Amino acid sequence: MSEKQFAGVNVTVDDEGFMIDYTQWNEDIARGLAKEIGIEELNDKHFMVLNFMRKEFKEKGTGPSLRKLKNESGVNTKELYGLFPKGPAKKAALIAGITKPVGCI
Repeated sequence: MSEKQFAGVNVTVDDEGFMIDYTQWNEDIARGLAKEIGIEELNDKHFMVLNFMRKEFKEKGTGPSLRKLKNESGVNTKELYGLFPKGPAKKAALIAGITKPVGCI
C-alpha cells in the first residue's frame, strides 16, 4: 500500500492503484486517478458510470461486472469501451475509488 495525493487529499491505494477507503473519493480525486491511467478528461457519461459503480459498491460491497454495467448503467458496451478503453469495469472501478470488481484480472 502507498499514499497518493489528489487535489490536496492524501489517499491510500493498494498495489494496483485502487483506493482503500472509498469514502475519501470526490470528483477531483476521480480526475487525478483518470489522468494516471491515461484518461485526460472526464465528462458526464464518465460520471454516470462512476456514480453507478459507487452506488453498486455501497449497496453490495463490490463493483458490478461488465455485464451488469452495460445492462444497468445507461451506457452501452461500445460507449463503455470508448470511455474506459481496454477494461471498462476495472478502469471505472479504479477511477470511482472502489475496489477491483470480482472477476477482473
